[in-house]
Amino acid sequence: MAIVHFIEEGSIVLTQLLTNIPNIDETIKIKGRKGKVLSIKEVEENHFHVLVSLDKHLKNQIIEKDPKKKKR
Repeated sequence: MAIVHFIEEGSIVLTQLLTNIPNIDETIKIKGRKGKVLSIKEVEENHFHVLVSLDKHLKNQIIEKDPKKKKR
């Protein structure tokens, strides 16, 4: 068992106790966001820092109201 810290842009996104450590260039899903493992750094014997790049979550844009429609 190993302690794995998933880090994005210097901040810890998730910490887990895992049996299998993810590989470099593996696609992962953290908190509903897809991402890719950039690098793995072993801090201690069973302590790892995994640098990840998560996709940016884009908010849905509000569609402008059609001025031709009549209000009721």
